[in-house]
Amino acid sequence: MSAVAGAGAALDVLLTDAAGGASGWRRLVDPGPATGIATGLARHPGRAVRRVRGLGGELARVASGRSELRPGKGDRRFTEPAWETNWLLRRLLQAYLAAGGAVDGLISDAEADWRTERRARFAAANALDALAPTNFPWSNPAVLKDIVDGGGAGLARGMRQLVRDLSRPPRLPASVDTATFAVGENLAVTPGAVVLRTDVFELLQYQPRSGRVREVPLLIVPPTINKYYVLDLAPGRSLVEHLLDEGQQVFVISWRNPEALQGHFDLDTYVGAVLQARKAVAGIARQASVHVAAACSGGIISSCALAHLAAEGRLADVASLTLLVCALDTAQAGTAAALTSRELAAAAIAESARKGYLDGQALAGVFAWLRPNDLIWTYWVNNYLLGRKPPAFDVLYWNQDTVRLSAGLHRDFIRIALDNLLAQAGALTALGTPVDLADVDIDAYVVAGLNDHIVPWQNAYRSSLLLGGGSRFVLSTSGHVQALINPPGREGAESRARYHVGEERRPDAEDWLGHAATEQGSWWPDYVAWLGARSGELKPAPKTLGSRRHKALAKAPGSYVHAG
Repeated sequence: MSAVAGAGAALDVLLTDAAGGASGWRRLVDPGPATGIATGLARHPGRAVRRVRGLGGELARVASGRSELRPGKGDRRFTEPAWETNWLLRRLLQAYLAAGGAVDGLISDAEADWRTERRARFAAANALDALAPTNFPWSNPAVLKDIVDGGGAGLARGMRQLVRDLSRPPRLPASVDTATFAVGENLAVTPGAVVLRTDVFELLQYQPRSGRVREVPLLIVPPTINKYYVLDLAPGRSLVEHLLDEGQQVFVISWRNPEALQGHFDLDTYVGAVLQARKAVAGIARQASVHVAAACSGGIISSCALAHLAAEGRLADVASLTLLVCALDTAQAGTAAALTSRELAAAAIAESARKGYLDGQALAGVFAWLRPNDLIWTYWVNNYLLGRKPPAFDVLYWNQDTVRLSAGLHRDFIRIALDNLLAQAGALTALGTPVDLADVDIDAYVVAGLNDHIVPWQNAYRSSLLLGGGSRFVLSTSGHVQALINPPGREGAESRARYHVGEERRPDAEDWLGHAATEQGSWWPDYVAWLGARSGELKPAPKTLGSRRHKALAKAPGSYVHAG
């Protein structure tokens, strides 16, 4: 996820690196991409010569003060005025940008295959990000000013913190001030109750927030590698709260944080859990059919569950399917997919089988190296060079509140991703029945993030085409997690959020985008309207939570969410 963790096509392959302890640094010394690029350039030596000459010419312009190079508009590293006004810093910045442009051009000139090109760009980007002049105290104007103003106290404080952080996993700068947050106090605070507890999950039912509710309830299936409360983050930033305000009955699964003893939990275990939760929701709401909304890896599990119901002739048990930042089609699933191999995958599966689980902190470290500027070097400067505390931000707290992934599910996710099994009818089985997503011919609402670095939106779009029913595809202009935490703006306030939406099924994702409508604001109201049209009539809200068979056991957020 991102600043976040999540799941989906790219994550399933990232599970390989997390189990094996790979990191951005290991990728930097991987000779494979460099060899592939060198081989490609050897076939076109003239291109490499022209590129090097171009770099030399640009560096000459930098030295003479004639260069026009500027950082990208969204690059927050170089916002200090000194990068423009100080002649030495300006030349240092422009030389850095020139080198980065030359490296990028050389990779393009090599005309390597997709996997080699992606791996090379990943390694080069990590190296260039690490060598940015902002990452060193002698070439960062904000740090230099702080040293002068504070006598170096901030830098000294930061170095002590660096030593402490290097002594414990994940050996990365802290991204959030964890002392500010507490689950159940200012996070995950929507009132509700645990109405079912098993060895695999707790089922939460939320207290209605209106006098009348829709007949057909909604079951939310969260990711299995992060805690559920990204969907009930905080008041005003909770999708659960928003749905309740609009009269939707909402239930959420809270997964158990598996330990070594739960290493046998596999795809079938979680598919069975979704079906068990669906049955409980139907019984409590006294409805035969239930909406299922699933995020990230929860979408993989839920899609398999629905395919199982379809194979048994029971698809009517589900009213609709919602997929949130989830990729079922994993073909060329971005940078992450390019970084693995079957040999690495086999080693990763063996390692998690030995331990019984995949450590969530290791996975968080792999995610961080996918966006090192945002998730590593920003905090390197803030925490160590300036000696400041990281910010207090609810999403980042959730992101570091990791959980383990059972060895069995880890194995199955890697197998699904490497062979793109969900895109092939019958290539995978769930609870003994073949999985054919074309048989899931119910209405679907599919959400993706335009800037998602974990699940490329094109993969999410192609995934919607695997389903047999009609689908409404929504492309938020946010990233992986911010696509989910997308509350409507305050009344009268100008919202920067927007999304593209359409129901026409076109084979090509970019072609779909060219014909999609663009809407301002949050997609949440659009989803409420779509869901409401499929949720029956309004009826009086239940006065109590649970039922005679499924009694309220404890207050939300339950106990599983607190397990570390």
